[in-house]
Amino acid sequence: MASYSIVHRAIKYPRIEFRTGKLSLVLPKGMHAQDVIVRHNHWINEKSKLIKKYLRYSNHVKIIYRPDDVFKKEAENNIKIYSRELKIGVHKTLFKSMRTKWASCSPRHNITLNTLMKYLPKRFIEYIIYHELVHIIERHHNERFWSEIKKKFRDHNKLESSLFSYWFILQKRLNAARILRSGDTDE
Repeated sequence: MASYSIVHRAIKYPRIEFRTGKLSLVLPKGMHAQDVIVRHNHWINEKSKLIKKYLRYSNHVKIIYRPDDVFKKEAENNIKIYSRELKIGVHKTLFKSMRTKWASCSPRHNITLNTLMKYLPKRFIEYIIYHELVHIIERHHNERFWSEIKKKFRDHNKLESSLFSYWFILQKRLNAARILRSGDTDE
């Protein structure tokens, strides 16, 4: 078992996270980590293998930098083009830092894009936006949803896998930058 960090909080249920590619346990106060690890050992091991695979690939990912205004303009343009193509309406587009996902689509047709997307190559940004817009047509990741995705992105499985690698490398770099800014070297 790989090393892990533990955070105790005033919560009811434990959480197991791999947000930066490292195992982190968020536990209710007084709960022992070993109990959670034993209970979820299979899941932790499977997830660890998958993350190691994505981290190996992450050495080859190309990080792009776009200023916020350029990213927002490109994203809004893609939303306009793809919503016309899909014959759907988008109520509002929002940009914010998101801790666990690239983007989301609300039932009210609001599209929220993670500001970390500005570091992705153009094709990935286009895919994420299209993916979220398809959720206006079909809320769930079912056969109808993936059928619509395949019309535009036949390589969606490869894009999805690559996005995991981008996620972990960006989280790793952001975490390193936070440590440098704070002067904390305990990590």
